[in-house]
Amino acid sequence: MTAGRKPVTAKKDWQTPKKYVNAVKDVFGGNICLDPCSSQHSIVNAEIEYRLPNHDGLAEHWDYQTIYVNPPFGKDEKRGTRILDWIRKCEESHRIFGAEILALVPVATNTEHWKRHIYGKAAGICFLYDTRLKFLVDGKDEGKGAPMSCAMIYWGKHFQRFFDVFIRYGAVVDIQNLQGIKIGDHEVSFEE
Repeated sequence: MTAGRKPVTAKKDWQTPKKYVNAVKDVFGGNICLDPCSSQHSIVNAEIEYRLPNHDGLAEHWDYQTIYVNPPFGKDEKRGTRILDWIRKCEESHRIFGAEILALVPVATNTEHWKRHIYGKAAGICFLYDTRLKFLVDGKDEGKGAPMSCAMIYWGKHFQRFFDVFIRYGAVVDIQNLQGIKIGDHEVSFEE
């Protein structure tokens, strides 16, 4: 896993802990339609799962009502993709299809994907209080923590529901007031 730093492991199959899967389901009213970066060990159990590494969820359409994304944090050398591509797809799917999307990502607020596809585009962020979020590894709780802080990003129209569920897990920030305004030296727009 990385956040623009040197990888601490070559392993990329880290699954979301049960408490966060349950919280995502609570925000979505119990139903996750799509998990575009699932794996054989995932406990998300979405209606549709694109399973990495054999089924590239980035190559598929995301026209679904509710989508949960726990993207590979490092660079995928084989496909030439990185977390930026997953976060871009989240923002696009919300904007184009009106999808409600939650994504579990490293807190790397100085990165391009935060600046271009979260700030001014997402509705909210929960900065998770887990010091080192303990991902499942091959479906098991092995107690290994992420090397950086993590956040749950929300693109959608039901910020209050997101807030009510995720305030139990960290500081929830409403960033809807950033949508469509100029931030710093970069114009926030839907154009790439």
